[in-house]
Amino acid sequence: MAKNSELTTATVLAFERKLDPSDALFSAGRWSDLDNGDCWPAVGIREKSVRGTISNRLKTKDQDPAKLDAAIENPNLQTVDVATLPNDADTLRVRFTLRVLSGAGQPSACNNADYLAKLQATVKTYVSEIGFAELARRYAVNLANGRFLWRNRVGAEQVAVEIRHLQEGQARQTWRFDGLAFGLRDFKVPSEAESALAQLAGAIELGLAGEAYTLLEVVAYARVGDGQEVYPSQELILDKGDKKGQKSKTLYKVGEVAAMHSQKIGNALRTIDTWYPNEDGEPLGPIAVEPYGSVTNQGKAYRQPKAKADFYTLLDGWVLKDKRPDEDGQHFVMATLIRGGVFGAAE
Repeated sequence: MAKNSELTTATVLAFERKLDPSDALFSAGRWSDLDNGDCWPAVGIREKSVRGTISNRLKTKDQDPAKLDAAIENPNLQTVDVATLPNDADTLRVRFTLRVLSGAGQPSACNNADYLAKLQATVKTYVSEIGFAELARRYAVNLANGRFLWRNRVGAEQVAVEIRHLQEGQARQTWRFDGLAFGLRDFKVPSEAESALAQLAGAIELGLAGEAYTLLEVVAYARVGDGQEVYPSQELILDKGDKKGQKSKTLYKVGEVAAMHSQKIGNALRTIDTWYPNEDGEPLGPIAVEPYGSVTNQGKAYRQPKAKADFYTLLDGWVLKDKRPDEDGQHFVMATLIRGGVFGAAE
């Protein structure tokens, strides 16, 4: 092996994700009939045409009353996709499966044998001295609290989450949680859920460590009200063309069933980073594990390279220079490797 001073990051370095969710499919029924949730009909997607008004911020030259009146005379016509519960159903059911894979820190591609050996030794040290217990507990909390429901969780009267540990197609163990008993800004566990949460976290930890096969079926129920709108993923249409009056919002569906992208489920599950620098000093809640701590809806990166808090600085210091981060930094680096991605150095 080359000496540490000569060691450089591999130019080809890629990791596969170790939390592998499926798409989540939507169905609907009544809260009083949760026991028959497997038989509930699917939620579909339909088009709706709406007539909007001019409400955007105007440029100074367009603020003339006559121009504004003329603009308002031209209606803002839109065609959008919408998904709603039937009028006789008050509860949304969201179902997906989650595979927990072993080999965290083992790259799927690496073109530098010396770097690979040092990386594997570094990961082995983390696993033996710290282990996956804390990361597994946080992933388990994000399953139990229904964070993956996203907007469907907001304003829900009740949220129930049922998780089954599957082996050979059968439920080896089942855990049930009251999603609203958990907060979204921390990882505190209600006393009545501690035992079940510990068992779920244990199953995830064994899966990450490669000591057991972990396949989870996750079913969440959100009681939102008869006929209420629900929120699948929205498709990103890159080529919108110039056709006037075309659909302005397209929702994701699998076949004819409203659904949520597996990537959006994965983002919710890895929203465990509370270790990032916080200049304001106030608890901001967890953010998704990303190399630069990027939060797109805030337009901010919380892990700036100048602060030496980003993934690349921590990983290079740990592997190349033997500068071991504190325990929080090690958790973040390992969580990013579990997230997966392409992290090679530029040639």
